[in-house]
Order: sequence, then structure tokens, then C-alpha cells
Amino acid sequence: MDTNILLESGTNELEILEFLVDGNYYGINVAKIREILSYSPLTPIPNGHPFVEGAFSTRGDTVTVINLAKCLGLTEKETHDGDMFLITNFNGVSTGFCVHGVVGIHRVNWSQIIKPDRLISNSKDSVVTGIINIDSKLVLLLDFENIVAQISPEVGIQLSQISKLGQRAKNNSPIIYAEDSQLLSMMIYDGLTEAGYTNVIPLNNGMELWELLEKYREEGTLQEKVACIITDLEMPQMDGHRLLKLVKEHPVYKNIPVVIFSSLINEDMRRKGESLGADAQFSKNDMGDFVQALDQLLG
Repeated sequence: MDTNILLESGTNELEILEFLVDGNYYGINVAKIREILSYSPLTPIPNGHPFVEGAFSTRGDTVTVINLAKCLGLTEKETHDGDMFLITNFNGVSTGFCVHGVVGIHRVNWSQIIKPDRLISNSKDSVVTGIINIDSKLVLLLDFENIVAQISPEVGIQLSQISKLGQRAKNNSPIIYAEDSQLLSMMIYDGLTEAGYTNVIPLNNGMELWELLEKYREEGTLQEKVACIITDLEMPQMDGHRLLKLVKEHPVYKNIPVVIFSSLINEDMRRKGESLGADAQFSKNDMGDFVQALDQLLG
């Protein structure tokens, strides 16, 4: 699937694949999609998670398929007529999601995507990260990382990697980071705290982080309040690449280390981050290496 739009330099744009589950409209960042396939019979997995429908083989790989309707608490269809598999790839793992149909692909700006309020997304288990109005209907962007993490925790952030780093001293260097998923934000915070970083501020997206930078600059407190920036890539309002571009092109901010910590890190995304000036880039299943890079950047 062509995802070249995401390689354009700091445009704050993305492509969303719109799909159907139980008559409702949902979306996923095209960058996470490896391929889309028509439904095919699955091999059941004994004693598997109740949301896992089964597995099948494609291109020499075995892919586990999650029943998205069951996962979201929606009505399952009696037959699989018209169903599709969305084969995703993030954190280096391929996962299939069974959906009830694919509507199409839309090019949008992250600024068009609204952060859900607390009535929609009020806990770390929430799976809605954004809402966008497309063709006069609301499309909910789902947190596929959170869905997979709840089913198979070992796929995502591994806090156990930090304990393997051994005895660590406290570090009060001020770190601010942007992560829109409540679950992953909490895990990053816990991981950094366990690693000895005691001055950490979480933010919900790139726009919030940028506005905080501007506030500190206007106050004259930037140097004492920001030693490092950590950012996810896909976030409502402002994505990580746009944030990185703004920081590295700003005469006051350009020397602040920026670390990308995202499930979307692959060869293409790594080249993109390097071209925009990222100081380091890590997948979310590389928690140990991520912390060690922070150690080097922050002395």
C-alpha cells in the first residue's frame, strides 16, 4: 500500500483508511496498514483470547486475527459476507483485524482531528484516540496499539527491560513528552520514573507540547524546564514529524534533543526522522535502548 504521503516533510498530514464495523465508521492511519484482504476461513486458536478469531497464513507469515466487533462490544454478523481483514504492522508485529467493510482512503490534516472528550475517552482502556468529520459523518480513530496491548501485553512497551539495566541513579533533567494514548502515556511515565527520571511532564499531542515550549520561552524559563523532548508520531492536532520540524527549524529550540518513540518506526520512517533532525528514534518495544539513549543525551 502506498503511504508516501507520510514521507512528505512535516506537512502534518496523513491518510486515513475508513472502514465499517456494525454499521459504524472507524478509521486507522494508513501507515499502519500492510495490506487489505478479503475474508478467508481461519484456523481456531485453542485457549486463545476471546477477541482472537483465529489465524491464517499469508506471504509465508502466520497472522493472528482479532474480531474487532467483539473487541468493541458491537454486534457480530451472522455471516462473513463482505468482511475484510486489515493486516496491520506496528512495533514490528503483524496483526489482522476483521472488519465489516472498507469505505475508502481520505487525506486529512492532523489539525482536523479532534481529541475525544472525557465522556468518550475517560480511562487508560479507551480505544478512541481521535474524531474526524468526513462527508458529514463522524469517523472514530481507534487506538490499535492499545487494543493489541490489552490482548497481548508483550507486544508493546516492556517495562521489564528497564530492570535489566541494573542499578540506576536519579536524574532530575526535565523531560516533556507527547503521547495521545492514555495507556501508553502512563506506561512511558512509569518507565521513565523507574529508570530514575524524576522530572517528567506528559502531554497529549504535539500541539500541546509546542504551546508549552512557547509558554516557557515567553517566561524565560525554557532552559531550566526542558532538557529533552520525546514524541510519538501519530497524534491529533499536530503529529510528531511536524513537531520535530518546528523545533529543529526554530532558532531557540533547535538544540533541544528530540527523541521519536513510536510504534511506526521502520526504514522509511527512520529516514524521514533523520531528514528532519531527530536525535534518536526507537520503536515502543525497545524500551531498554530508548532509556539508554536518553542517558547519553542527558549525560
